Amino acid sequence: MNVLIIGCGDTGERLARLHEAAGDTVRATTRSAERHNKLQTLQQAPELLDLDHPPGNVQLTEADILYMLVPPGGNGSHDPRMATLLQLIEQVGLPRRFVYISTTGVYGDCSGDWVTEASPRQPHSQRAWRRAAAEQQLEIWATRMAVELVILRVPGIYGPGRLPLARLERGDPVLHADEAPWSNRIHIEDLAAACALVGTHPEANGVYNVTDGRPTTMTDYFNQVADACGLTRPPQISRAEAEERFSANMLSFLNESRRIDSSRLRKELGMQLKYPDLASGLEASLSK
Repeated sequence: MNVLIIGCGDTGERLARLHEAAGDTVRATTRSAERHNKLQTLQQAPELLDLDHPPGNVQLTEADILYMLVPPGGNGSHDPRMATLLQLIEQVGLPRRFVYISTTGVYGDCSGDWVTEASPRQPHSQRAWRRAAAEQQLEIWATRMAVELVILRVPGIYGPGRLPLARLERGDPVLHADEAPWSNRIHIEDLAAACALVGTHPEANGVYNVTDGRPTTMTDYFNQVADACGLTRPPQISRAEAEERFSANMLSFLNESRRIDSSRLRKELGMQLKYPDLASGLEASLSK
């Protein structure tokens, strides 16, 4: 099976190695020269590709499965990178299945309610609007081109090297526990496994939420990380004080609260998480 991974960062590298272990032929792209050098250990040398400035001689290869892990570009409410990629792959041949890694941010603020794949897209932030636009653009394209489409909606990703240690060491504050919104997360190894599962499972289709299924608050997350690392728990401040001290980007996360139901992935495709809770995921993240 031929696999093409567009945007091969930390998750993509793990995904590539899962496919290589299964005997698949993997090609990958990255726009980072540093990442490009690191990925030389893959069986197939990666290709440099910047979807903001694609070279005229880029040589993408036709693939059975194409994974798109590049986040939207631009500053508006659409994703020009997706449009560029679709034009490029039409030139080399269509994949049988296209897997897009999106975000649970497309659901917007749900006031702490449980959210399933049937919940509507109602993005609030500009970054979520771009994700929603990319999903819609891809849905139209896949229908027109008769390409199988799977969308994974992903929350916060954690794992080795992806913990907020610098923030905890600085003593940056968090919201009071009783004011903190619900948040969700997934360990990076489980995310890579979920990508490989929906890429290869014959019955995978449509949208899947990918979380550990155990939402908590952002404040609780920082507290658990601090405890696991032997650091002091962060100080807590009120919402009113946070409005004055936090950046607009940070506030945009705190203004959305939702609990993500990821049971479809488990029930329909048999997804089994290696790290089904934060405690086990943190232990693994700190031991590597």
